[in-house]
Order: sequence, then structure tokens, then C-alpha cells
Amino acid sequence: MEFSIQLSADYPDKSYGGDRVYRDMLDQAMLADRMGFDAVSLTEHHLINILMMPAPLTFAVKIAAHTERVKIMTSVVVLPIHDMRVYAGEVIVADIFCEGRLMLGVGRGAYAYEIERLGVPMAETQDRFNESLAVLQALLTEEEVSWDGKFYKFDPLTIMPRPVRPGGPPMMMAVMNPEGIYHCTKRGFHIQTTPLSGNHQHLVDQVSAFTHAKSEMGEAGRDLTLTLSRVSFITHSETERQAKVASAHHYYSRFDNVFTGPGIVDNGMIRPLPRKQTEAELAESLLIGSPAEIIDKLGPYAELGVDRVILNPNFETDPQEVLDSLQCFAEEVMPHFTGLPAKRAAAE
Repeated sequence: MEFSIQLSADYPDKSYGGDRVYRDMLDQAMLADRMGFDAVSLTEHHLINILMMPAPLTFAVKIAAHTERVKIMTSVVVLPIHDMRVYAGEVIVADIFCEGRLMLGVGRGAYAYEIERLGVPMAETQDRFNESLAVLQALLTEEEVSWDGKFYKFDPLTIMPRPVRPGGPPMMMAVMNPEGIYHCTKRGFHIQTTPLSGNHQHLVDQVSAFTHAKSEMGEAGRDLTLTLSRVSFITHSETERQAKVASAHHYYSRFDNVFTGPGIVDNGMIRPLPRKQTEAELAESLLIGSPAEIIDKLGPYAELGVDRVILNPNFETDPQEVLDSLQCFAEEVMPHFTGLPAKRAAAE
């Protein structure tokens, strides 16, 4: 089982500055590269102050210039808000600049607040995503592509430059519903998913859907992977653990507002709203605790067959504490699952 760091910028205080926020994310990416993490992942979100990354391909290129081996995943780019005739070329150029380390995670988008303010009705996102994905795949694999669909109509054209890798970078599908996971796997996509703050059974159902589809595919599904995203943090005392769980609970009070709630945003800042789930209930589903506790929590993931876990430590947390937590995770937790010896962070 491999591990990634989700560079999901949290921006609870505008006075901190966007430049400092993204410098913190870049520091995490460089640490990931030194410490043996498999990948870093970048969200795409607009107009809001959590998971804040309106230009993931730009940031992917920046990360590639400051790292040597770590993969760079989008988790995810929101296809319905892009024109695939433009976006396909941007993907190709980013893949060239990332020197083959880019992995393209795609999805339909989850926040009505941002998607509808960008001119796409939420009710249309699934249909738009399906057609956008088909157009993008065609543009990355074929020349002189024309289209006559519901959302795209255009005469033959060829995206330039052509991909350096056949079909462009590896593509991953973001999907949470177990039935959707099954069908996307059968279509040949790598899968990114998360139970969010849900219970363990939902996670089991998600993984089972993937493994069932993969087994049915036989040799054709051999190399497909399942990536799971989790809020996580290494702590060294019960007091610290409780404090981080409280921070995560407050983070989810903002996350839920735009994910499943009314989408109340004040000048770009998501308003925290009351949650039904208690801090104690939330703590059961997150990877927050001592290294030994995290190893125990990750054990079932490895047994289920999860290929990669994306760690999200950016939820109202101090940047240096995040780096310390990630280094501790790499040194004391990762070797139990990767089979590789711990690496030490080199001095800058």
C-alpha cells in the first residue's frame, strides 16, 4: 500500500496570504518527495477557502520543478466547468512539463455553490461530465476529431501538441457510490474514492465494488488501482489528539456546508454550520492518533486491498506541525505497509 499527501489548501484567515498558503503546500510536496511518499494530490475548487486550488495543472508544473520522483495527481479536476478543446491541450503541456509524473483524476464536481456560479446547473453535471470525458479521451487519442453531442458540437480539429504518452497521462475517476465504482472500474479507470466521515461499512462496500469489478475483468483489470482519501494527523498525546479531532470537526462543519448543505459563503469564506455527527463519532472514521493507532487503523485498509491512501493533514492546522506529522508518518507508519525502510528528511 502506497501513500500520498493531499495538498488541499485551507485558508481560514485571508490575512495569511495566498502566497504563504501555496508555499506551505509546496513545502509538503518537497517533503513528500524526500520521504518516499508515492504521490501528492491536488484538488480543483473555485470561489471558496477550503480545498482551495483554482489552477491544479499550474501547481502540478510548479511541484514538478521542485521535486524529482513523486507522482502528481489531480484529485480531482472538474470537467464540466472546462471546455475540453482547450483543456486537452493544457493537460498535454502539463504532462510534458511534469516529465511523465502527472496522473489525471477527473470528476463531475460536488459543490453546487461553485459549479452553478460558474454557469453550470448542478442537475446537468453528470451528463456534462460523461460527454466531456468522452470528448477529452477522443482528443487525447485521436486526430481530426469532430463532435455532434448535447453539449459539444464542433468540426474536425486536432489538439496540438500531441501527447508524449499515448492517450495522455493515466486517468483516474473520482466516484463515491459503490455501484458507480463498479461500473467505472469495468470501463478501465483507476478509482479515487473516500467514505468522508462515513462508517467503516461504507468503506468496505466501496472497496468490494472495485475488487469485484477488477476480478471480473481478469488480465484487463490487473493494473487498475484504488486510491482512498482520509483526513489524517499524527499526534503524541491524548490532549493533542482531541485538539486535532476538534479542528477536523470544525473543518467538516465548513466542508458539509458546501458539499451537502446550503452553500452559505461570505466573501469567499465558507460559514461553519452545526453538525449532527459528534466529535467522538467523527474520530472513529479519521486517521488521527499516535503512530501505533494509525498503523492499527490502516491495517484493515491494506487487508481490504486499498492500493494508495491519500492523507489530508490540512484542516486548520499549523504548517510546521503538518510537516512534523508527515515526517513522523513516513518514518514510523509507512514502512509497515510499503515494505521499504524509512527515509529521513534531507536538510534543505
